[in-house]
Amino acid sequence: ISIPFSHSSHILITGSKMDPLERMHFTTIDYVIFALLLVASMGIGLYYALSGGRQRTTQEFLLADRSMSCLPVSLSLIATFQSAVAIVGVPAEIYTHGTQYWFIGCAYILGLLIPAHVFIPVFYRLHLTSAYQYLELRFSKPVRICGTLTFIFQTVIYMGVCVYTPALALNAVTGFDLWGAVLATGLVCTLYTTLGGLKAVIWTDVFQTIVMFAGQLAVIVVGVQQTGGLAEVWRKVWEGNRISGIDLNPDPTERYTFWTLGVGGIFLMLSLYGVNQAQVQRYLSSKTEREAIMSCYMVFPSLQVALALSCVMGLVMFARYCGEDQFHKIGNLSKNEFHVCLHSTISSAFNSLATVTLEDLIKPHCSSMTEARATLLSKGLACSYGLMCLAMAYLTHLMSDSVLQAAFKIFGMVGGPLLGIFCLGMFFPWANSTGALAGLGSGLVMAFWVGIGSIVTRTSGGPAAVSHFNCTAVQLSENITTAIGTALNSTAVQPMGLQRFYSLSFMWYSALSSFTVVITGLIVSFLTGPMKEEDVTPGTLYPLLGNMLYFVPDNLKQNLCCATPLGHRVSQQSTWAHHTHSSGLCSLVETTSKSNKTFCNKNKY
Repeated sequence: ISIPFSHSSHILITGSKMDPLERMHFTTIDYVIFALLLVASMGIGLYYALSGGRQRTTQEFLLADRSMSCLPVSLSLIATFQSAVAIVGVPAEIYTHGTQYWFIGCAYILGLLIPAHVFIPVFYRLHLTSAYQYLELRFSKPVRICGTLTFIFQTVIYMGVCVYTPALALNAVTGFDLWGAVLATGLVCTLYTTLGGLKAVIWTDVFQTIVMFAGQLAVIVVGVQQTGGLAEVWRKVWEGNRISGIDLNPDPTERYTFWTLGVGGIFLMLSLYGVNQAQVQRYLSSKTEREAIMSCYMVFPSLQVALALSCVMGLVMFARYCGEDQFHKIGNLSKNEFHVCLHSTISSAFNSLATVTLEDLIKPHCSSMTEARATLLSKGLACSYGLMCLAMAYLTHLMSDSVLQAAFKIFGMVGGPLLGIFCLGMFFPWANSTGALAGLGSGLVMAFWVGIGSIVTRTSGGPAAVSHFNCTAVQLSENITTAIGTALNSTAVQPMGLQRFYSLSFMWYSALSSFTVVITGLIVSFLTGPMKEEDVTPGTLYPLLGNMLYFVPDNLKQNLCCATPLGHRVSQQSTWAHHTHSSGLCSLVETTSKSNKTFCNKNKY
């Protein structure tokens, strides 16, 4: 179940290869279920292609006419990244390393509260279509283009993982043709995304999220039953040392500790749910800002449930299969679930890629483009990216990391610098365009340095203490266990120098790269001349420093350029109008004479 991307195309559980002759094959009912899933997804796409405005405008195709309520948006937010990586990768991590990974749930708290109260208000009140329009408003067009190209690179690479993973799993446990599975699911996702736009993507996500949860429950129920009951499952995972306590080891090279998961995981969540275009696009499709914020709140319990189900799946699989040679039985548990989780992620990616390409790379140079032509072009882009991601799936099998590790490395190495440049713009008023470009470049260099170094040296977080595959471990007393652990640690060879740097846990990649962007950006901004408050586009700042320095007098905070919240002075009205007009944005502001400032009226868009 811990799937390596290699030419052998098989599932590794205890290091043994599964005999191809023993593979399970699809039965008639399996083919029927598989076909029904594809037909249902296509049906949703066709429905929204032929109903409503029939996807004739970019607002409808890319933003669902900004008409979505919080429930479908929240379920779509879950489905976007609760993909094959989570359904296959998380149980594999639990199977291999124990339940320590479960503590990443602690990162979900701040990882969703911060987007709800920081990023969503800024993006929504600016009335954006692409998250990277913000970078032009705050910095300059070159920064926007660099951010867009970085996102495109990240998403296309990640889609290769998402397309290839479930196809490889299905091929290994059922004998279903590997590239047949890739083409069938990939083409269906491409078609319904191209036909139905964001509405089709969101409502297909809702359908697939429900099926995904049902599939996880089915795996757990059947697995527990085949193992011999809950008591037997607990006995085996306990004896197999798969139940982990809180590991407070501060060593950043450890694969999973409370700090790598609970703190490093926050930055990973922010890069996904705070500034990633796939998620921002869903926030912006909401009817109101309140609906967008509520959707973010509603994601929290659902993500905790999904995490719990995935972790329990790993434990049940360990109890059922560890120590056995009949690994092909796994095929009985989850033949069709992989396809469900595949659709939701890649369809979201196709739509978001089409959005940023049209809005950030094409429209600024084709201002006379008609709405009909722009809509047709956006559909063509979605289709083209779909075919490109299928090609990337072919290259993914060259990787040797586990599913979850490969995904988190991609998010950390590319998503982390993107998080850093948005934080640089929102929280530090004196950051300028030169600093933003230098920061983004340095963040990418730092991330790829440690990421590629870990791949070359095969490090990136040492194995957890429970990573051995002992299914019948003898339970020792706490003192003996501690003594053994101390002896092992004292004799283990610790990496030194660059080797230790490359051993950094991949859970810290986002934090490392985003801090690199912010620190470098601020230094370069001060060296090249920091921006003044009156030069910053109104509405692009979040008063983080002003809130943190609440005890400082207002006049001093004004001198520190950290006093103006999501608004601007009256003297800036002409600047605000120029920016909103040139960027295709619309807003209404109301003047408050008492404070001599104007604020975005979020209720009048």
